[in-house]
Amino acid sequence: MVETTATSLGGWPGTDPVEAAKVSLGLFTDPHLPSLPDLPARGVGSDAIGRTAAMLVELPVDVQPYGWRFADRPGLDQRRAVSALSTDINVLADVAGAGEIIPTALKVHVAGPVALAAAIHLHYGERSIRDHGARRDIAQSLAAGLAIHARNVAAAVPGAALTLQIDEPQVAAALAGTIPTASGYRTLRSISAAELRHTWTDLVTAAREAGFGAVALNLARTGEGLGPEPTDESTAAEDDAWRTALETALDCGVDAVAVPLPRLDTRHWEQLAGAIEAGLGVWAGTVPVDGSHAAPSYSVLVERIMRPWRGLGLAESSLNQLRITPEAGLATLTPQQARAVVTRALEVADALSNVHNS
Repeated sequence: MVETTATSLGGWPGTDPVEAAKVSLGLFTDPHLPSLPDLPARGVGSDAIGRTAAMLVELPVDVQPYGWRFADRPGLDQRRAVSALSTDINVLADVAGAGEIIPTALKVHVAGPVALAAAIHLHYGERSIRDHGARRDIAQSLAAGLAIHARNVAAAVPGAALTLQIDEPQVAAALAGTIPTASGYRTLRSISAAELRHTWTDLVTAAREAGFGAVALNLARTGEGLGPEPTDESTAAEDDAWRTALETALDCGVDAVAVPLPRLDTRHWEQLAGAIEAGLGVWAGTVPVDGSHAAPSYSVLVERIMRPWRGLGLAESSLNQLRITPEAGLATLTPQQARAVVTRALEVADALSNVHNS
C-alpha cells in the first residue's frame, strides 16, 4: 500500500509544553511523523537559534541587544536555553508514558550550521558567517552536540526511530553573498558551494553516527528568527543561489529535502524528479501558514502536487516518498489555527495515498 505521510515544520504556538506534546503525538499518529515540540513564544532560549545553541559543545552563547553572541563562559541565557530544551524532552517522556502512546518514529529539528553562523555574532559583534574558522567550529560543535541530543531524546521515547530535520533558511543568501553585516550597511562575502557541500555532508554523517536513522534538509523559511530576512534587492541573486542550494542538498547524503511548493518552478521540479526516481524523499511544504485566511481545500492542494508530478512522468507508486508539511513553522499562529493547518496537511496526505490505492 502506498502511503503519503505528514509532519510539521518549526515551532508550535503557545507556552505549554505538555499541551504541545499531546498535540504532536496525538495528531501525527503512525505512519505520520510527530516532533519534539518547541515553543518560541516562551522567549529567550526557546527561539530557534537559542534552542540549537543549547546543544553546542564548548561554544557558550549569550544575548546582546543585537542578538545571540558567542561568549567566554555559560551564563544565564545559556542556562535558560538548556533548561527549556531539557524540559521539553522530559515532558515528551511524561506525556508518551502517561498516554502509552510512545511513537514508532520521532523528529527533532535544529538550526543548521549556516543558519547558526548567520545569526550568532562573534565577540566583536559581526556575524560568525564572516569567518571561515568560526563556520568550521560551529559545524563541528553542532555535530558533537547532536550525539548528546540524540541520546537524550532516545531515552525519552525508547524504541522510536529518530529523524533529524536541519533548518537552513539562510543558505541561499549565504551562497549569494546577500547577508547583511551587523551594521546593515554592507553585505558579507558569499560562501562557496563546495564548502557548503562539505559542511552538510560531514554533518549528515555525524547525525547518522549519533543515532538518527534519517536526515532531512529543510530549505524553507520557518518564520522563527533563523537569521536576517532578505531584502527585495537580494531576491534575484538568491533565486539562482537557492537552485544551487537545492542541488547541493540533493548531493550531500540526506534522506529527504524539505521545500516550499510556492518556490518551485519547472526546473526545480525537474531537479527533484531525478532525486525522487533515485529514492530520495521530498517533504512538500503544501499548506499555507496564514492566520488571516483559511487554507485552500485539500483537493486544490493535492492538484498543486499532482499536476507537476504527472507532467514529469513520475510514478504514482513514488508518492510514498512524499511527506506533506505546512509551508513554514506554526509558531506565529494561534493554537486553533495551527491545528487547522496540521489537519489540512493530514487530509492532503490521505488524499494522495488514495490516488494510487484507489
